[in-house]
Amino acid sequence: MSIQIYNTLTNKKEEFIPIRKGEVSFYLCGPTVYDYFHIGNARAWVVFDVIRRYLEYRGYDVKYVVNLTDVDDKIINRANELCVHPNEVASKYTEAYFEDCRRLKIKDATCNPKATEHIKEMQDLISLLLEKGYAYELDGDIYFEINGFSEYGKLSGKRIDDLIAGYRVEPDQRKRNLLDFALWKKVKEGEVCWDSPWGKGRPGWHIECSAMSMKYLGKEFDVHAGAEDLIFPHHENEIAQSRCATGGVFAHYWIHIGFLRIGKEKMSKSLGNIYTAREILDEFSPESIRLFFMQKHYKSPIEFSIDVLANAENAVQRLKRCYFKLKELLERYNIEDNLNYNKNTDIIKNFRKEIIDIMDDDFNSAVSVAKIFDLVKVVNEKMESEYSVSKEMHVLKDAKDIFDEINKFFDIIPMTYEKSENTEKLLEILLNIRDELRERKEYALADKIRGEIEKLGYIIEDGALRTRWMKR
Repeated sequence: MSIQIYNTLTNKKEEFIPIRKGEVSFYLCGPTVYDYFHIGNARAWVVFDVIRRYLEYRGYDVKYVVNLTDVDDKIINRANELCVHPNEVASKYTEAYFEDCRRLKIKDATCNPKATEHIKEMQDLISLLLEKGYAYELDGDIYFEINGFSEYGKLSGKRIDDLIAGYRVEPDQRKRNLLDFALWKKVKEGEVCWDSPWGKGRPGWHIECSAMSMKYLGKEFDVHAGAEDLIFPHHENEIAQSRCATGGVFAHYWIHIGFLRIGKEKMSKSLGNIYTAREILDEFSPESIRLFFMQKHYKSPIEFSIDVLANAENAVQRLKRCYFKLKELLERYNIEDNLNYNKNTDIIKNFRKEIIDIMDDDFNSAVSVAKIFDLVKVVNEKMESEYSVSKEMHVLKDAKDIFDEINKFFDIIPMTYEKSENTEKLLEILLNIRDELRERKEYALADKIRGEIEKLGYIIEDGALRTRWMKR
């Protein structure tokens, strides 16, 4: 089965056919670095990290570009609030962005171009639009004329007449159309600026992404991604200026994720209902946050609450316990990686194939995650059966292979399990004593030992074969 992607531009699911066989060129609109990013922003970074990794798992060489908007009104306003230079604000929060991404286990992008380092490319693109008659100058400001692009509004499904009727900003009567957008902004007092053929100023937001995406991925590339609130005006304007400048298609597939909500409202800084990603990471594991996002299809809105995140944390612990019990059994029975066994076992045939087929269908992580927990249930049942453990080790080996494979893109199973040798020995002694107490039916004292161990942050599981422990 080929990969199917819902393309916002065509409003339908399409077979994914990259421009160059075996390669994927992928551009994601990155952060405007004026503050710590919130958990709603984190959904975009994590979701597209999973999609990028899944494409790599399916054999594609992915060139993954995530820009950094380090010159913008928000950065300037924040700098004015703090009485510092905008570069200081941008530098601080750029570093914070990378730090928080690493904590979320997000794989490094192929490159992270900064807007301030690509002013020349933006000016060249603006000059080309002026030369072709798609842009015009007004006293040092350069505007794109939307009437020159007949397909304006196709991505968002918006009609120009409706947009004008609903226009709520005080109109600039000099513009040829109220919706014409700025490509270059004449400098205002106290603002950061650059020299240009039209005088000192700075680039508009939309031209930044067009210039940087085309520099690193070419005039036409495979995937352009972002949150759904970027569809209009940002991505709509990107398409207009890029296609008019080059005459090409620009991005072939547009992928947008749904909002993260608290109650019925979108989480946003403007509404003041945010949790920063670093605040959440101080309380919950990165795996639980990633799993939380994966439990919904990327296009669907997702409801955020601390309770829901706590449930995701518990689910991650179930995954972790299953994985490490499985690993322990395989090591104890000395199952080698090169064991000659039938790859067509039911687990391999069903779970691996189903998870891949589901992910191939527009990266449906929600159904895939449900299948993963179905696998956990099957594996746990087999590990509790003495017959399965002794006679079906090849099946358990296959299951571990599946967990290892799906973790290459989901990364929701913690793969490290820290424990000191002395701690392990002491716990084993206590659990052996507890087992003897249970055999003598001294349940009260056995339960007390279990309770005290659990207070120290350990999980105790009584199985048919033996009692196991794991750090919570």
